[in-house]
Amino acid sequence: MNPPPPYSIKLQTPSIQTYCNLRQKSGLDPKSIKAATLGLAGTLFAVQVLFEDEPIASAGDGGCFFEVNDIAVLPQHRGKGLGKVIMGEIKKWTDENVPESAFVSLIADGRAKELYAQFGFVETGALSVAMALPLKGMGLTGGDDVDNALVAPDVSKLTT
Repeated sequence: MNPPPPYSIKLQTPSIQTYCNLRQKSGLDPKSIKAATLGLAGTLFAVQVLFEDEPIASAGDGGCFFEVNDIAVLPQHRGKGLGKVIMGEIKKWTDENVPESAFVSLIADGRAKELYAQFGFVETGALSVAMALPLKGMGLTGGDDVDNALVAPDVSKLTT
């Protein structure tokens, strides 16, 4: 998709200063130079919109935003505190490595939120909405299908 004139697209990670300036001036939460440096170094894909060769918009990151994924414990090993062990290690790593201005998130299925809350995670539902991009093979078409597919069918035995 091409932007309307006089705008142009640049598929390149912005400089640290450009990234920080765009976030601040566009009303997003500011990120520290440290967070921006980590994030931009790990960027998988970035796009900038230019106006008269000056970046006026961008998207992309790989380190200012961290997502906890794929915590899985086999059913026969649940209830032994292994979820807490995993989360303890994740929390220790984030405390030691993630800049204060970064955002760490996860999607909690069912009662798993009780485990995550023990490690400082708070619900953000009133502040934001979790969304998914239904890719081919996920079996999601939108609407109720998405809502149903994103809820784990049996989370009653999650370690808390």
